[in-house]
Amino acid sequence: MDKRSLAQMAQRFREAEQRAEILRQELAVAIRQADADGLAQKDICEATGYTRQQVRRIVKAGEREGAPGGPGAS
Repeated sequence: MDKRSLAQMAQRFREAEQRAEILRQELAVAIRQADADGLAQKDICEATGYTRQQVRRIVKAGEREGAPGGPGAS
């Protein structure tokens, strides 16, 4: 492994991390929408592979972002 190859691999990894972060955010939005649409938490967990606690955290984070004075407030 030479320096150039290592640098290319590191760059590919950073790009994959960025894509994963974008997809993570998109999935969180989809989970919040499913919750708002009344999809059962059990079904959200089955579809995503997340635990109930993970789903609750994602939904609550969305509530805080939309709440007055929360992180998403202007």
